[in-house]
Amino acid sequence: MESTAHAFLKQLLLTPSPSGYEGPIQKVVRDYVGTFADTVTTDVHGNVIACKNPDAPLRLMFAGHCDQIGLLVTHVDESGFIYTQTIGGWDPIQLVGQRMTIWTDSGPIPAVIARKPIHLLKDEERKQTVKQDDLWLDMGAANKSEVIELVRIGDPVTLELGYQEMRNNLANSPGMDNRTGLWVVMEGLRRAALNNPTCGIYAVSTVQEEIGLRGAQTSAFGVKPHVAIAVDVTHATDCPTIDKRQQGDIALGKGPVIYRGPNMNPRVTSRLIDQCEKHELPYQLAAIGRATPNDTNSIQVSRSGVATGLVSIPNRYMHSAVETISLDDIDRAADLLAAFACSLGESEDFTP
Repeated sequence: MESTAHAFLKQLLLTPSPSGYEGPIQKVVRDYVGTFADTVTTDVHGNVIACKNPDAPLRLMFAGHCDQIGLLVTHVDESGFIYTQTIGGWDPIQLVGQRMTIWTDSGPIPAVIARKPIHLLKDEERKQTVKQDDLWLDMGAANKSEVIELVRIGDPVTLELGYQEMRNNLANSPGMDNRTGLWVVMEGLRRAALNNPTCGIYAVSTVQEEIGLRGAQTSAFGVKPHVAIAVDVTHATDCPTIDKRQQGDIALGKGPVIYRGPNMNPRVTSRLIDQCEKHELPYQLAAIGRATPNDTNSIQVSRSGVATGLVSIPNRYMHSAVETISLDDIDRAADLLAAFACSLGESEDFTP
């Protein structure tokens, strides 16, 4: 991975973007793609759309969502403890004992989430499942007045952001879902642009995927693509307790995952596989028999329909503080998107 691209990835991972608060990360995206895209626009929903060859007759869309799961401040009690509701899907046990950041108009405020120490838990309490409603944020305030001087109802909260590289070119961070997909679509556009593609390529940083695939729906309507590739994470199954019989045999470091199933156009899927084999790119196959829970779902049924494919990045420990991916996998995924784009002519028929 080139040093500039690597720096872009780390910048994405260290920038907050809970759904509804994607502005800071969208600026990072615009600053990066502005050096190689022909046009960069932001629509009223907040999607950033970078384009190469905007006048080309065939439009290809790459979609990677920029938003991450988080919390939203809903109440401050008289003692200065802060209560929240979730943005996106959380397992509450992932929050216990975490360092958090409240993103206020006056800047980030550190806080923690914990619970009663195990020494003080009654027997019946030890057996109970942790509930989101029972958790609170502690920013160290003495009382409610001290909190509301800085924090407002509706302020977003995320896990403390960070980035850590590991053995075998792995890395962990909150928000690998879906900073990795966002990085892949923008880097895929940059790499494709180096090879003079003939189609129009629209790489989109979509918003609000975690609360209903909303940015993909609005941006696909605006772009009007003929063909599209969504890039998101998928569950790596190369760790204990996950059933490979249903989730597939998906490992970190063995390449991006190409999905097959009714949400994916079979000709697009075949073209992706062909490009992997032509360019000797490692890849893995997976299947899903229903509408996918990611941007592919919305894009496929935009307007009169879009020929859509799904490329996924294997991710261990999804929706946690230590989401873990392979840097090799995202590098190869960007190569795959660039190869796919450059394989397209000015007209293509993806009718099944």
